[in-house]
Amino acid sequence: MKKYFFEGIVIFSSVLFSLYIGNLNDISSEKAKKNGYILDLSKTIKDDILQIESLLKTLYASEEMISSIQTDIDERHSILKDEESIKTLIGIEVGFSFFPKDGIFNQMIATGSFELISNNDLKNNLLEIYNHQKARNYATSLEIDNFNIGFRQKPYTKFRIRFDYNLLKGEFYGSRQLTRFKFNKDYYFSNEFYGMLSQAKLYSNMYKRQLSDILKTYRQAQLLIKQELEE
Repeated sequence: MKKYFFEGIVIFSSVLFSLYIGNLNDISSEKAKKNGYILDLSKTIKDDILQIESLLKTLYASEEMISSIQTDIDERHSILKDEESIKTLIGIEVGFSFFPKDGIFNQMIATGSFELISNNDLKNNLLEIYNHQKARNYATSLEIDNFNIGFRQKPYTKFRIRFDYNLLKGEFYGSRQLTRFKFNKDYYFSNEFYGMLSQAKLYSNMYKRQLSDILKTYRQAQLLIKQELEE
C-alpha cells in the first residue's frame, strides 16, 4: 500500500508539475507575442509621428502664405506681383488629413494581446489614440475636406490657373508648378476671396491644435511602451 501510495503521489506531483510548466510556457509565449505586437506598434507610432510633424509643417507654411496674400490685399497689391500671388495661392494646403496606422492595434484587440498589457496608463493611452482622437480627427478632417473642395474650385476658375504636376515633389501628394494664369484683380480684392482665405486659416489653426494634441499623446505612448517592454 505504501508503494502504491508513493507512486500515486509521484504521478500526481508529476502531472501538477507538468501543468505548472505548461502554464508558465503559455504565459511566456503570450507575453512574447504581446511584446512582439508592442514593438510593431512602436514602429507604426513612430511613422505616425513623422506624418503628423510633416502635416504641421505644411499647415504652418500655408498659414504664412495666407497671411502674405492677405497683407498684399490690404496694401492694395503693392507687395506681391501677379505671378507671385498666384504661386503663393496654389501653394496653400489645408486639406491634407492625418491617417493613423491602426492595423497593429486592431490586431492586438482581435487576438486578446491588448489585455496582456500590464501598464494601465499605456492601455488608456492607446484607447485614447485609436478611439477618441481617431474619431475627432475623422470628423474634423471631413469638415476641412468639404471646405477644401470649394477653396480649390473657386480661385482656379476665377484666375484661370493652369499648372503642371510633379508627383515626386512635395511632402504628400506631389506639387504644382504654375505654367499659365489670368489674374482677376476684381476677385483678388473681393470680400469673398479674402473671407475664404480667412476661413482656410481658421481651419488650419483648428487642425494644428488637434494634431498637436494627438502628437502629445503619441509621444506619451512611446515612453509608456518603453516602460512596458522593460518590465
